[in-house]
Amino acid sequence: MPRIPLKTGKTDVPADYHHVVDGVMEVFGAVRGPFGVLLHSPALAELLLPLVPFVREKSVVADLPRMLAVLAAVREREAKYVWGAQVGYARRVNLPEDLIDLIRAKGDTAGLPEDQRDVIDYARQLMRTNRCDQALFDRLNKKHGGQWMVEMTASMNFYAFLCGMTNAFDVPVTEGLDKLPE
Repeated sequence: MPRIPLKTGKTDVPADYHHVVDGVMEVFGAVRGPFGVLLHSPALAELLLPLVPFVREKSVVADLPRMLAVLAAVREREAKYVWGAQVGYARRVNLPEDLIDLIRAKGDTAGLPEDQRDVIDYARQLMRTNRCDQALFDRLNKKHGGQWMVEMTASMNFYAFLCGMTNAFDVPVTEGLDKLPE
């Protein structure tokens, strides 16, 4: 049970912010999850909402590495709602199921190709310690460049922020979403 009532539509926000609810509906098809909480501050929700399509559609970071990083970050944050929602999205962009399983289990990345291993390890290190090994950072930066590094880091931290919101307010997992182990 959420700690505060979740906002679900226009009737829950002042008329001046109905356009924000329309934006949430356009992006997600419904008001749910972290935006059910964020709409308690519609001005904040309005500022954050454009990050979702940016991360998904406009970032220089391709779907596969982005989703590896996002899932690894969300898994480290133990955010049940965000995990389920992002696994659903990862499947829609064809992230292989074995990679989803490895991240869900917090499995060893040693057997993965370097590109996949580095992205998952980067996300895990940042989420666990707010730092990352210099050699790992240098490898990713040399391969992808500064813009990629900034957008990758921002993407995983945006979802980590959403994890903090859903965890703090005990947002329940929507029925049918992938679940984290208990």
